[in-house]
Parts: sequence; C-alpha cells; structure tokens
Amino acid sequence: MTGVPTHAPEPDWPADLDPRWSRRLTAPDAEGVPRRWHLLDTAADRAPEEVAELPTLLCLHGNPTWSYLWRRLLATCPEGWRVIAPDQLGMGFSEPAAGSLASPRRLAQRVEDLSRLTEALGLRGPVVAVGHDWGGPVVSGWAVSHAGLLAGIVLANTAVFQDPEVTFSGLIRLARTPGLLETVCVRTPTFLHGATALSRPPLPKQVRDGLLRPYRRAADRGRIGQFVADVPLEPDHPTRATLDAVAEGVAGLDVPALLLRGTRDPVFTEAHLRDLMTRLPQADVHRYEGASHLVTEDRPQYAATVWQWVGLQPALPPTGPGQPSGSDQPDPSQGPEGDVEPSSHADQAVGDAAASGVGARPPWWRQSARADDPTTAVVEMATGRTTSFAELEADVVAVARGLLSIGVRPGQRVATLVTPGIDLTVLVYACWRIGAVIVVADAGLGVRSLGRALRGAGPDVVVGIPVALAATRAMRVPGRRVVAGELPARVRKALAVEHDLDSLRELGRTSTLDIEEARRSVLDADGDADCAVLFTSGATGPSKGVVYRLSQLSAQLEVLRETMGFGPDSRFVAAFAPFALYGPALGVPASVPDMDVTAPGTLTAGTLADAVARLEATVVFASPAALASVVATADALDDDQRRALAGVRRLMSAGAPVPAGLLRRLSAVVPAAELHTPYGMTEALPLTDITLDEIDEVGAGEGVCVGRPRPGVTMRVAPLPRTPDGEDGDPVDTPGVTGELWVTAAHVKERYDRLWATQHEATPGPRWHRTGDVGHLDEQGRVWVEGRRVHVVHGPDGPVTPVGIEQRVETLDDVRQACVAGVGPAGTQQVVVVLVPEPGVAVDGVVAPPGLAAEVRRVAGTDIAAVLCAPALPVDIRHQSKIDRTAVSRWADRVLAGRRPGRLARPPRPRKRSR
Repeated sequence: MTGVPTHAPEPDWPADLDPRWSRRLTAPDAEGVPRRWHLLDTAADRAPEEVAELPTLLCLHGNPTWSYLWRRLLATCPEGWRVIAPDQLGMGFSEPAAGSLASPRRLAQRVEDLSRLTEALGLRGPVVAVGHDWGGPVVSGWAVSHAGLLAGIVLANTAVFQDPEVTFSGLIRLARTPGLLETVCVRTPTFLHGATALSRPPLPKQVRDGLLRPYRRAADRGRIGQFVADVPLEPDHPTRATLDAVAEGVAGLDVPALLLRGTRDPVFTEAHLRDLMTRLPQADVHRYEGASHLVTEDRPQYAATVWQWVGLQPALPPTGPGQPSGSDQPDPSQGPEGDVEPSSHADQAVGDAAASGVGARPPWWRQSARADDPTTAVVEMATGRTTSFAELEADVVAVARGLLSIGVRPGQRVATLVTPGIDLTVLVYACWRIGAVIVVADAGLGVRSLGRALRGAGPDVVVGIPVALAATRAMRVPGRRVVAGELPARVRKALAVEHDLDSLRELGRTSTLDIEEARRSVLDADGDADCAVLFTSGATGPSKGVVYRLSQLSAQLEVLRETMGFGPDSRFVAAFAPFALYGPALGVPASVPDMDVTAPGTLTAGTLADAVARLEATVVFASPAALASVVATADALDDDQRRALAGVRRLMSAGAPVPAGLLRRLSAVVPAAELHTPYGMTEALPLTDITLDEIDEVGAGEGVCVGRPRPGVTMRVAPLPRTPDGEDGDPVDTPGVTGELWVTAAHVKERYDRLWATQHEATPGPRWHRTGDVGHLDEQGRVWVEGRRVHVVHGPDGPVTPVGIEQRVETLDDVRQACVAGVGPAGTQQVVVVLVPEPGVAVDGVVAPPGLAAEVRRVAGTDIAAVLCAPALPVDIRHQSKIDRTAVSRWADRVLAGRRPGRLARPPRPRKRSR
C-alpha cells in the first residue's frame, strides 16, 4: 500500500472542501489489479500505524456523486475519530476499473473493491459504515462481510432491496431505456444535472459545481452510465442475486443503525425506507420533510445528527466535549446546583404508570368494566345512532377479532380515517385490544399535510370512509384498505378495498381468536407497547407524529379524568376531535355534536345545546374556535336549549390560546358552568389548568396565565440566551425567569415518530420534554406562556417574546387582533406589530394610521419599528386560532423592503359541515 497526501489534488478544487483531506492510495480492485484510489481522509497527514485503531466513519457515495458529498461529516469530525470517504473506482477522482456499458462493473465487484481498499488501509478500530444512494448497497455488503469491525451503520436515501414486481423510479427506468443510456448518462451530463436539480430550493452554484467537478468530460462519465446499467430492475438481472444476498445479510446485522431520508426523493421511496426498517428493527429513523434525494445537501444539519447519534452508542467513544457516552444524558430535574427535584407527584405518577398503568389498568379498562351495562355510552347527534356500554364492548371485541381474521397483526399500524362517533370509537378500541397501533391525522391538517403525515407513518392498514379512501389513493398512502361505509363494487375494486367495517364485525362474531393473547405478544417486559401515533397541528412547521405507549395513554386518561372533574354521574359532550374518542375510556357517556369536528366553526350554540340535552351532559370540551362560534350564534337559542346549557357544570377548552374575553361571553351561555382552560400539547395534555375566576383574579401579565401544573406534572424554565446563537441556561423554577418551558410527567409522549433528531433535541433528559413554548413561572408557581420559541424576536437588546405585547395592543378599541413579528437578521431584528383593525377603522394600504400607530407604541411596552395592518392573519387549519407568526414576519419584511407583499391571509369564511 502507498499513500501520498496531496494538498492541491486537482485544478479548480472545490473551495468548501479542505485539500488536506485529499489523498491517493494504491490498492487492488476485486480482480487483484492495483488501482489508484482517491479518498478524503481526516487522518491523511498521519502515519497509518497512528490511526489504524481510531474509531472511523467509512462513508460511501452513490451515483452520480463523489466523496465531496461527505464534506460536512469530515469538517465536523471530533477529536479521537476519523472519517474516510473514498471515491468508488471510476467515480470522482479514482482510477477506473474494468467495465463497460455493455458489461458494467457489478455490485459484487464494488463490494469487493471496497473490501480490498479497507484492507489496504489497515483499519482495525470500530467502523461505522455510512452510505447514500447506490453507495448504500455497496457499504452494506461490506458491513455484512466485516462484522468484526462493524460498530454501526448509517444509511441515507438508499435501499438494499427492490421488489421486481413493484415499479422502480421512472427516472432510472428512463435512463435505462435502450438507446438512451449512453446519451443521457455519458455523452451528455443530463443524468448528472438531473440529480443535482432535484433539490428545492435549488442548490447553490458552488455546491452544484462541486458535485459536477469530476464529471466535466464525457470520458469521465462512463461509470455513471455503468452504475445505472447495474441497477437490478429485472428479476433475472445479473446483480439481482447479489442485492438479494446483501438484503438478507443486512437483516442479520446486530449493530446500532440510523436511517435518514429526504421525503421528496423520487428514486428511493417510503417503501424502501420501510423495507430497511423491517430488516433493521433496531434502527433509529429520521425523516427530513421536504428534503430531496441529496439529503446531505438539502439538510446540512444531517452531519450534526450523525455525530450526535454516534456519540450516544454505548460501544463507541464520545464524539465531542461534554458529549455523554452511551445513553447517559443529563437530568434537568437536578437543576444547576443539583438541588431542584421533581415533585413527589411526578415520581409517583411515573412509577405508577410503569408498574400498573398497563397491566392491571390498560387505557380501556373503564370501558370494558361496563361490559354488562345497558347505559348509553356514545351518541352520534348527526345520525341519531346510539350504543350502550354493553353493545360497545361486544362491538369492540367483534371488530378486534375481525381485524385478526383478515391478517392484521399486533404491532401493525392502522390509520383511522373515520368520522368521530361510534364506528371510530369501536375501531380504535379494537385496535388497542389486539395490540395494533392507531394512526390519527385529522382532515383539519389539509390535504397536502395529511398526505405527508400518513405516508410518513406508513400504515399497514387504512380504515376510512369512502371519501378518505379515495383521497389516500391520490396521496399514495400505503396499506390495505378497509371501508367504513358502503361502496359500489366497481369503486371498491378501483380503490383496492378488501373489506368493510361491517364485514369485520360479522367475521368477529363467529371467530374464537384470542385477542388478549394477540395483544400480549407485543408487550415488553414491563407490559407496555406502542398504541398510537397522533399528529400535531403543524402550526409551527410540518405536522409531527407523536408516539404514545399504553402506559402513557393510561396516565393521560387519569389526569384528564381528574382535570375534567368526572364522577359517577358525569356525562360528556366532545366537540373536539381527539376527545370524541375518550368518553368510554374515561368511563362516562359521551355525545358528539352534529358538526364537522375538523371545522370548529361548524359548531353552533344550538347544535351544542342539542348534544347536551340528549345526555343531560354535565361537562363540555370544545376548541376555542368552536366556542367562538357558539358565542356568535347564542342569540338563536330557544328556551329548551338554554335550559339544557344551564345544566352544564364544567366547560373546558384547549388546543390553542383561549381569550379571557371569550370565556366571559361564554359564561352567559353556560351560566352554571365553571370555565377551564387546560394547557398542553399533542405531546403532553393536560399539563396545567386554570379557571376563568382565577384568570380574573390574576389579572394582566406578560403572556397568558395557564395555571398551576396538574398533580404529577413538574415544569421548569430554561432561560433564553441574550443572543440567538447562545446556549440556554440551566433549567430552574425561579419565578420571573423567561425561557423555554420543560416538562416531565407520566403522560408525556414516548417519542416523535421517525424523527430521531427532533426527539433527541426535544428530550433534554430522561422523561423530560422541551415544549417549544417560552414563558415563566410566577411566585405562586403558576405558568405563563409568552409564545413559541420559534417566534421569539431576537433584537439587539436581547430576546423579545410576542404574546404580552399582543395582549396589550389588543386592549385598544380599534384593534381586533394583533401579531408581533421580527424583521431583519436574528440578533438585530426589529419588532413589528401587524394589526387586524376593527370594522370601520379607516386604513389606507398596509400602514396603520398615525394615530393608531401611536396608540400601539404607547401600550406595547417595547420599541416598535413599524405598525402595519392586514384584513386577516394566517392561522392553523386545525384550531383556526394559532397565528403563523413566521408567515407574518415574511410578509412584514416584504412590506418594509418596498416589495409587493401579496395577501397575508384570506378573511375567515364559514365552512359547511361535512358528514
């Protein structure tokens, strides 16, 4: 072996690639012929004997890239580690080996080429194999044959198996068309340019030039064509057997694995990711929403993710100063001095959930305990259907056995796209009873976001109403289809519907399958298992899947029951989509109003009153937007409806900030009710609670007071840094300190689904969750929310939180709604207030009238650079109340830059109810 460090390896060397990493080395290829390899090596200037035992990332590019792809991993290589990124033979700046378009270099040869190279390098330390694109199968083949060296594997937008019965990428098939292969891949740079053109936004010119650098001439692109020719699309392709052997070998790897995927990749799809997850069930997964095939370019932060992940593997050394080795993480409950302990309630709640939250008391225990109870359990106001607790239990067991009968297995995912009511309740509880995992993403996300969410969750089965099944086909959502409702035979065939919910009931009624045995098969040593993937609203970014386990769901139900004040005689109206499921699990009868729960504005005072009257309900749960509609339509109530609403004893609203003024107006609609606004999120609900009386007692402050933590909940504040690139302070419970809110409780989610990096960032210690909200605690231990972390304005004098300013501005008579936005570079941002004026306020264009602007500045409490006006503010689809402050900032920036701003948001219009 010979290795010659080269500091100026080629003319026009990419400016963002350190030439000190470049080296050339002679090593034999698969046929034993000495070949001149080019590789990037962070230890290029060190003697081989000094670095042979260093832990190493071995990074292999695919087609049509080269080792330049891995420059960020090399640039961030920590002390005590090594990164080696070779150019495959004939690619980048490595010497070509034998092969032609007619007889291309095969996968088996490339695996052996890499093996000969690593042998020549004399690697003896633990190796983490890293691969992208068709470098994935090559480095995976190497990994399978080097188990003694292998310490982990990282695969990005790649595959090790291609089902010959499933159509592969149209781009590859087009390039493989006879007569086009040489033209597209070799004679012209069409294929090369196509690969670099997939990114959105487009790659910077410097990066495109860097990727194209080795392939400027047709003579340099021959191996690009060979790589394409060797993709085994056909069952009898010469490389098919090799790829199948690699796939089988990967399934036997017993090392940590990390799978990364850019979701807009037209080549390697979600199906390829699911296949890898099946073969590597131990793998951590992170999906970069919106990133393309070149995920390493579209999401530069991937390098930090890889090093964080590597540093957390118990068998590998740390990857940076202060980086914990293995799974150890700091426990923020200890505080900066180690003397801030979680409450005993929190400890008890966590312990109870682990000990008995699943075994003796699964989430459905209250529902199944009433298996002989003829009392009404669920009422659908839209259809008039009702079911008793006894009927519900029989129905749940029948559908559970029906699911098992058609091959649904414990641990599989079932997407539930069914209208809230009896059928959805039965389906969800049936899934839980057999150990299946429900996937819940409501239509309120919007079609595009709903499709992204469901594709990412990868359900094995989709159960939906007819319109939902038609939509999921267009969305390319995987999974077998079961319809909840009726469909003509020809439509069933077109939508690939295999069964309907009623047929599952019939199958289950005659089945003797043991649903308890099925469920036990997926329980871990603690009697726990995943049970739900619930999607966030997507108000501050792509909607995220949140995974709950049985113990966490059981704990959540207990906290909800206590917070909602349920007793033996309680009856419940659920006008909020998630809670339409929870009535039976909470042990109380529930009715679902005649409304579209995904469109809160369709709830009227009359429909709410009718739902209350049907059960003589004592508790109501509705979103703020739904309650605003109730207040707006209260004048149409008749005497009977008013009497029904007068029987409500507790009304609760959550999911978005609830204005105190709205609650005060509601008190006239439900005069006997105690009005509550619990605080929480999809990841943990509820965390705190406060009543209207307490809100009035507390008065105005910096943000929204959301009350005290519930029993079993501990909250801390991590102080915000003065500069946007600074580090947060250690979490404290000191009153008046503004920072990000952290929480621990037994009912905090298990993890984000297939978002390893997001989960890692949001979990600062065991059983803790960073909420993404900023706020503070007061002297009485109450929590005040001042906004979202991503909406903090980073000005020259430090961070400015938005909500307190907005509240003060909204006290002005001429202001209906206000939003604080930051304009300019982080660290020097200026505070801009965007208003929605009350009707009748004269506004010329987008700049607020001078008098109104002066009033805003008077009450704001901070320097305001500009006051602008808009007819409406953009809000989230689900709650119709969470302001998209990021969009407002972009709009304000365009206004102040003198550019055409466009419309910020459409004024809200009533939505028709959809059944």
